Amino acid sequence: MKRQFDPNDFLTKTAREIPPSGIRKFFDLAAEMEDAISLGVGEPDFVTPWHIRQAGIESLKKGHTYYTSNWGLFELRQEISRYMERKRGVHYDPADEILVTVGGSEALDLAIRALISPGDEVLIPEPCFVCYKPCVTLCGGVPVTIETKMEDQFKLTPELLRKSITPKTKLLVLTYPNNPTGAVMTKGDLERIIPIIEEHNLMVISDEIYGELTYSGEHTSITQFENMRDRTILINGFSKTYAMTGWRLGFTCAHRDIVSVMTKIHQFAIMSSPTTSQYSAIEALKNGDEDVAYMKKEYNYRRRYLVDALNKIGLDCFEPFGAFYVFPSIRSTKMTSVDFCEQLLMREKVAVIPGTAFGECGEGHIRISYAYSLDQLKAALERIEKFINNLSKNGDRG
Repeated sequence: MKRQFDPNDFLTKTAREIPPSGIRKFFDLAAEMEDAISLGVGEPDFVTPWHIRQAGIESLKKGHTYYTSNWGLFELRQEISRYMERKRGVHYDPADEILVTVGGSEALDLAIRALISPGDEVLIPEPCFVCYKPCVTLCGGVPVTIETKMEDQFKLTPELLRKSITPKTKLLVLTYPNNPTGAVMTKGDLERIIPIIEEHNLMVISDEIYGELTYSGEHTSITQFENMRDRTILINGFSKTYAMTGWRLGFTCAHRDIVSVMTKIHQFAIMSSPTTSQYSAIEALKNGDEDVAYMKKEYNYRRRYLVDALNKIGLDCFEPFGAFYVFPSIRSTKMTSVDFCEQLLMREKVAVIPGTAFGECGEGHIRISYAYSLDQLKAALERIEKFINNLSKNGDRG
């Protein structure tokens, strides 16, 4: 007798059990609601600057529609090398220490696959973006979360790092400026954890996709410290900095031996990154500084408005100095993060993301993106304030 076909019999247990992204749920619900305001997705509301789009158009006019090198266009890798020297003072050889990827997400996946064997432990400070733990799990690695705290401004402290290390620890993921909290690690903060990293001979993945969006001094990369350049795989991209989310382009910089292995995986999985996007990225790096400065100025204005407004309506919000998110506490409402977000969406048609989408320690918080217009933010805050006031009136709030 033939056995009835069940596709679940063929799917791996690991892949089946990975939970879906907690971000998309609320975005999708809001998209189906008339007059809903979504502050959930971290995507710039700016259109890619015209001169960057034009560079892509010109590349198409010239017939540049073929595969590039697996590594990416050499001219683009040269510009990335110049960018790293200009912005961070760190040199990477464009010939064999830089790889162009399909977004920063692919670079992260390649790095983890290149480094992690089954049983290896990977330290991941939380709250954090949703992809790190699944990437580790799919490799057979063991994600070990480090719970950062609001009272420490969600920074990774030496004490938290040291007590999380075991003989199986191989890799530390640093994700600063942070999504979802907006936290940053200053030069002094990094100096305090580097001796621990060296003592335990750890590798580091430094996801610096929001590196240009810092609002209190310049971003400091861990690659800028002595002995950390070769111990670190730097991840970056064009999505957030240049409002190029749909172009799907990122890059990684690391020691040539590591980049070589990452490139082999990239060859078999992807082959090469989008050609048109690469030509546009060259233009972005050459002539995009003014665009970045303008967008950063706008984000900073929205950031200050949002933090002040949230505190005024009773949602305690520490001041984030990076990315384009705030992570206010909703503990005063006595609601769970999921309940708060669901009720806010149903009653006032405002979509924000529960803190638990970014790890269990995100409970008691929500993430709000300010990559939206000031008018949208003001309208959303009016609705959130009304929601909070109604909780108090109805006795739903503690």
